[in-house]
Amino acid sequence: MIKDRIIELNSSMPAGARLLAVSKFHPVEAIREAYDAGQRLFGESRVQEVVAKKDQLPADIEWHFIGHLQTNKVKQLVPFVTLIHGVDTEHLLAEIDKQAALCGRTVDCLLEVHVAREESKFGFSPEDVLRFFSEGADRRYEHVRVVGIMGMASHVDDDAAIRSEFKILRSLYDEVKAKYAPWFRELSMGMSGDYRIALEEGSTMVRIGTYIFGERNY
Repeated sequence: MIKDRIIELNSSMPAGARLLAVSKFHPVEAIREAYDAGQRLFGESRVQEVVAKKDQLPADIEWHFIGHLQTNKVKQLVPFVTLIHGVDTEHLLAEIDKQAALCGRTVDCLLEVHVAREESKFGFSPEDVLRFFSEGADRRYEHVRVVGIMGMASHVDDDAAIRSEFKILRSLYDEVKAKYAPWFRELSMGMSGDYRIALEEGSTMVRIGTYIFGERNY
């Protein structure tokens, strides 16, 4: 079943978009089944969990961190992570830069942008992101490369509202790329319930867990 879903999703991705299989709270065996179906990008949201899993799985897996990252956990993650999706403060970016310098890496990151209605979501406002790049703040960090933005739409049964929030993210991505960051390459938006809309609105990476692995055992 996992294999079938992986094959189905990857075959339906438009050009320029990739599938991130969200494996958080799922066992190593499930990840291995997805891996055997050709999947190489996996997303985790707890540092302790991904550190434990990575040593039990093939070395060519790209581990993406998609959860809310605490600064005191950065040190464990930086040596191997491929992409950190949810950088929601400059304080966190500075800590990633510091730890990446200590282990001789440059770590790719996405700025998390808050566009959803829910107050609980973390992230920069679109205005904050434009200010960050217009002031050249990205150049303060030699061991961090901000390669795009990430965002989540509101958790509502309203496709038009979801689409409008994805349009805000796409517009912001395009503006930053055109004015300040021509190297931008990732617009991470869309999950199991809304990924089709996200892809229509230009997402380059959808984060899908439940549809692939089933409900999580917390």
